[in-house]
Amino acid sequence: MHLLLVEDDLELGTEMLHALVARGFTNEWVRTARAALDLVDQVDTLFACAVLDLGLPDSEGLDVLKEWRRRGVKFPVIVLTARDALQSRVSGLDAGADDYVIKPVEPEELVSRIRAVTRRAGGHTSSLWSVGSLQIDLNVREVHQQGRPVDLSRLEFDVVAELARHAGKVVSKHRLVRALAPLGDPMEFNALEVHIHNLRKKMGASSILTVRGVGYRIGL
Repeated sequence: MHLLLVEDDLELGTEMLHALVARGFTNEWVRTARAALDLVDQVDTLFACAVLDLGLPDSEGLDVLKEWRRRGVKFPVIVLTARDALQSRVSGLDAGADDYVIKPVEPEELVSRIRAVTRRAGGHTSSLWSVGSLQIDLNVREVHQQGRPVDLSRLEFDVVAELARHAGKVVSKHRLVRALAPLGDPMEFNALEVHIHNLRKKMGASSILTVRGVGYRIGL
């Protein structure tokens, strides 16, 4: 899962980045409101979720959130801030935040909240997803097809999970490679195609469908 982290504090941002990478996420980290707003035309296609600090050096994080929502950005946003006053929480949620987390927060709690808001955004209510003949357990990273386990590599599981997250929709190649690539080491499209080929061998040719010139969608 590829995340957008908007946090100006260098030490805290580095700690969060390392904690998220260690738990299987890829991330893009920006430290200003301007940098976050420059991504407005890409955020829905590149990122599964944003973690947004309110106290940015050049503007309020709340203004970033309002502008994203004004521009029609729909991806889930978790506000992460030291401001614990009731009115701050109400303002953040009313502006379009999907969750509001008070600093400091333990990495496991933040990861759990990220999973929760992205599940809801994808129309799922738990970490166990049923998509067509597939049962996908995000917590233990296992896939079953018609009740039988499917032996998948780490990246193969991530491909299936990203496609299942958007079940019924086409996922662009750009989004998939961003979601799968280790930080700073972008994946080539031909490497993605190898993973898709291997998944079709394991789960059947119709398990992942190609939408030519755009990307892939999971077979239902």
